[in-house]
Amino acid sequence: MNITIRQLRSLIAIEKSQKISSAAKELGLTGPAITLQLKQLEDEIGLPLFDRTPAGMRPTAAGRRVLDAAHSVYERLRTLDEEITAFKGGRHGTLRLGAVSTAKYFAPRLIAAFKNRHPTIQIELFVGNRAETIGALREQSIDIALMGRPPADLKVNASVFGDHPLVIIAPSDHHLARRREISKSQIATEEFLVREPGSGTRISLEIFFADVPSKLDNLGTEMGSNETIKQAVMAGLGVGFISAHTIEQELQLERLVILDVVGLPIRRQWFSVSRADRAQSPAMGIFQEFLTRQGPRYLPVIPRTYPAETALTNR
Repeated sequence: MNITIRQLRSLIAIEKSQKISSAAKELGLTGPAITLQLKQLEDEIGLPLFDRTPAGMRPTAAGRRVLDAAHSVYERLRTLDEEITAFKGGRHGTLRLGAVSTAKYFAPRLIAAFKNRHPTIQIELFVGNRAETIGALREQSIDIALMGRPPADLKVNASVFGDHPLVIIAPSDHHLARRREISKSQIATEEFLVREPGSGTRISLEIFFADVPSKLDNLGTEMGSNETIKQAVMAGLGVGFISAHTIEQELQLERLVILDVVGLPIRRQWFSVSRADRAQSPAMGIFQEFLTRQGPRYLPVIPRTYPAETALTNR
């Protein structure tokens, strides 16, 4: 099969922009030149690679397979460039780091510490929900993802770099704020503010309430982000089940408290995740070593949230 790098580059540009004109502008070519590259590639494959729709160019089933190969080729060329640089004794490169939305609360300080040690390695940060981050990993648009639970439907290498506690939060004046050892049955009567189905936090809450069927039938009000949940809890709309690493500032300002519920916190772990079927670039290896050795230092420290001397035992 006679396929050129130039044709693959045009294919990727069309996928990204969904328009011939925009792809041509991105590559510094003319529209007819891009159209010719696509036609030659389709002639070589023997199948149409895009459907021309009013909404733009949409890849066909065959087009998606060719695009997968194109992304793999360009990814391999990128890592080859970094490997050659490493062989020459340099420490340059680019790392495309992905982080689930919960990890954005510590990812910047982690990146800053890494950049302080390796200033010639550039980092591009992508933040999304769990589904978006896994999608970026699948499409190879990120190198490493920071997440709480590795995907089950993608072959990956996953390494633990720190604990990830999940807690129930309430406003500081909540009637349970000073209670100790709150039972699961009692906390289940509260109005909960929860993340969307499929999120790691939501799944953990469902497991926690697995033996309280009535709660599972009406888990709570869904909200699309940790920030929305925090603001709603502070406004008195209910309690929230959330990563303790998202509430460091609110705890320090005493705007939120962590409720002392029996069986909590749920201690999960933070993972760095990369695809198992791709070569590790030098930048990825350097970052992974840093994360393993230094990562836990840059996770938020969760202080006590209720005065021990005034806390009441729940009876």
